[in-house]
Amino acid sequence: MRVTAGKFKGRTLIDNKFQHIRPTADMVKQAIFNKLAFSIANAKILDLFCGTGALGIEALSRGAREVVFADSDSRSINLTKDNLKKIGADSGYKVIKSSYEKTLALLVGEQFDIIILDPPYQSGVYEDCLKKIANHNLLSPSGIIVCEHDAKDTYDYSPFIVTDEKKYGIKKVTYLQISNDENKKSSST
Repeated sequence: MRVTAGKFKGRTLIDNKFQHIRPTADMVKQAIFNKLAFSIANAKILDLFCGTGALGIEALSRGAREVVFADSDSRSINLTKDNLKKIGADSGYKVIKSSYEKTLALLVGEQFDIIILDPPYQSGVYEDCLKKIANHNLLSPSGIIVCEHDAKDTYDYSPFIVTDEKKYGIKKVTYLQISNDENKKSSST
């Protein structure tokens, strides 16, 4: 696992040594960040279920203003912190060890330009995460949610709309945004 672009390009991350963490393959990570290329600079990003921290670190390397890494598992949090230390990141991030429910509640009042959702497969939390993100108004009006999941799984992404989907072997990456109807409602209130 390495950082593929930006100020930390080429730096190697500590690989996953725990079975509960399945890091995003470099090829998939590269595809995600190629898609988000013009959205990263100065963006505020939430890497929920951060695992190794690889996706959030990639965003930090590519110029994100701030990355919030969150996970409920202390092994994941420690691995993320170790990876941040290994690449020499000394600012622009926050690490939260908490359940996704508590993390999302803690972040009320903040808005993110990009939210990365990569919970454990078959955990059954996608719909609940999306509802909480919407209810807490955590996604900026032009923000993007990046969902990585098992390719055979389907979800109800409401109240967000699917703007793109790509399949990579057994994984699928789904990109979501606030529907224009929701944007109109929030701007009229």
